[in-house]
Amino acid sequence: MTAAVRVVVADDEPMVCAHLTTILGAAGIDVVGAAADGAEAVELVVRHGPDVVLMDLRMPGVDGIAATRRIVALPDPPTVVALTTFDGDAHVRRALQAGAAGYLLKSTPPGELAGLVRVAAGGHSVMSRSAAAGLAGREDPAARALATLTERERDVADLLAEGLSNADVAARLHLTEATVKGYVSAALAKLDLQNRTQLALLALRARP
Repeated sequence: MTAAVRVVVADDEPMVCAHLTTILGAAGIDVVGAAADGAEAVELVVRHGPDVVLMDLRMPGVDGIAATRRIVALPDPPTVVALTTFDGDAHVRRALQAGAAGYLLKSTPPGELAGLVRVAAGGHSVMSRSAAAGLAGREDPAARALATLTERERDVADLLAEGLSNADVAARLHLTEATVKGYVSAALAKLDLQNRTQLALLALRARP
């Protein structure tokens, strides 16, 4: 039997933590701890070793950004996913730069939220449809940045923006997964980005 995904929730609103615990528990996901601030979130991660941390960005004391940096620096860290009511680009960039593997809005529907938590537990980047739509609708000089990539690198970036894994991108473009990883690495280097999630967000913003 597959072990349940284990999650730590960090939010300074007790009702939010309780709501998320109920939603995830109903989906068979085990919430092993709830933190009211970033410092407590780090302590719970060290104590329980969860698979995923749902991290609110704005909390008193140690905020979610600082806590994310501390958590990803731990040995064998969990996947940290930013969870917030704010869908502004600045929050997305700060969370990702701190090491978060994705970005979900608190308004994400329960079924979608549980599914994305399971995806994150597998070490993959995640983003709710509402967050992606908000980003895609913003004007940004992303198109100019993507213009510096080769045609194949742009193809890969576009497919990452659709939420595809490297293996899925490889299948779609009839390439090996190693080749796709090479294109991703080249694009990250050209654009001075840190991870594939940032590349996916950039490709989303570049869409008309």
